[in-house]
Amino acid sequence: MRYKAIPNTLFIKNRKKLSEKMAPGGLALLCSNEVLPTNADGVMGFKQNSDLFYLCGIDQEDTILFIYPDHVQKQNREVLFIRETNEHLKTWEGEKLTKDEAREISGIETVFWTDQFDTFLKRNVAEASFLYLNNNEHDGRNKNFISKSDHFNEQIKKEFSLFTIQRLAPILSSLRMIKEPEEITQIKEALKITKKGFERLADKMKPEIAEYELEAHLTHEFLINRSRGHAFPPIMASGKNACVLHYITNNEVCTDGDLIIMDFGAEYANYNADITRCLPVNGTFNNRQKEVYQAVLNVFHFAKKRMVKGNTLEGLRRETAQKMTEELTKLGLLKVNSEEDPAAFRKYFPHSVSHHLGLDVHDVGSRHEPFKPGMVLTCEPGIYIQEEGLGIRLENDILITEKGNIDLCEDIPIEIVDVEKMMNS
Repeated sequence: MRYKAIPNTLFIKNRKKLSEKMAPGGLALLCSNEVLPTNADGVMGFKQNSDLFYLCGIDQEDTILFIYPDHVQKQNREVLFIRETNEHLKTWEGEKLTKDEAREISGIETVFWTDQFDTFLKRNVAEASFLYLNNNEHDGRNKNFISKSDHFNEQIKKEFSLFTIQRLAPILSSLRMIKEPEEITQIKEALKITKKGFERLADKMKPEIAEYELEAHLTHEFLINRSRGHAFPPIMASGKNACVLHYITNNEVCTDGDLIIMDFGAEYANYNADITRCLPVNGTFNNRQKEVYQAVLNVFHFAKKRMVKGNTLEGLRRETAQKMTEELTKLGLLKVNSEEDPAAFRKYFPHSVSHHLGLDVHDVGSRHEPFKPGMVLTCEPGIYIQEEGLGIRLENDILITEKGNIDLCEDIPIEIVDVEKMMNS
């Protein structure tokens, strides 16, 4: 694998936490994602099922995890099934994990080949009182896509139709919201690489450079630093394109006098960074750009101070809405009596101010769950003025602590004076 090995203590702890949350007699089954096809005989790159990776660290297709804490035989309480290498695979794809390698990565002692799963399950499932099956329950998921987990779950339910089925996703979502120290380490590494990418973008920025050239510079910097690439399709939105929230075509030329929103992050060891910066193409903000940028920055600092233990995403949203309304009023974009329409700010700030971050960029979590130490969330206010062709968004990744929070991006320039200094040094 490209990234440095994660200590298997992380996955051992994660499985222990899951086992403690499972009801007596429960048997949990999870499967990996699959390699998706493109056209003809082409395939897309492989991206592991985040829940499976969280529990065992295996970054390979055709993987199944069996967790049955109450099994009478200790060796069968955690069982991992991986794809067996054969001569054809060796020739065309290279070696797959050996059983010993899988044991070292996961901390699971009992490892079988995937084609042994059906027989093993039939011999052991009768001991269980009910089955836990996992699925993607994120509220932003693509509901039309039929995943490998969907097929796997249907097969299990059909074959063992008399078993009661319980949902595993709520338990794993609750656990994944709180990051272990080993996970924070991976996110920090992703951000370290992301910072290098930003510094390269600032160095290369100049009038007449194309958005796709900037994306290429970013990609290069990520790959040479052991990242497998972008955590999500990067946004390089100059001029009026900055008012399109998910602009990813990146095919325009950056014009002298314009600003560019750059929303991007590196992936490292399946963990993700997510930052947004806004740069003046010619290296210097004009007066109006400074005015709007500072307004966004004021909201950013306001929101970050409220990202503390006990608050919630919903509470943060309401508080930030009030501050944003004040800033938009100062900019002359809202009338002084705009409090009569509390949603008036949405014309200029239509998206949320924060989301959980981790194995997924929009990581699992709840809008109503109180912030707790170990949570990592983004802070990302923005102002988009369609009539001026001006959009500004700023985003950092924030770790909630017992005494407040830590800005994991504090060494990445964000203040106006620091941005201009970086670009003109």
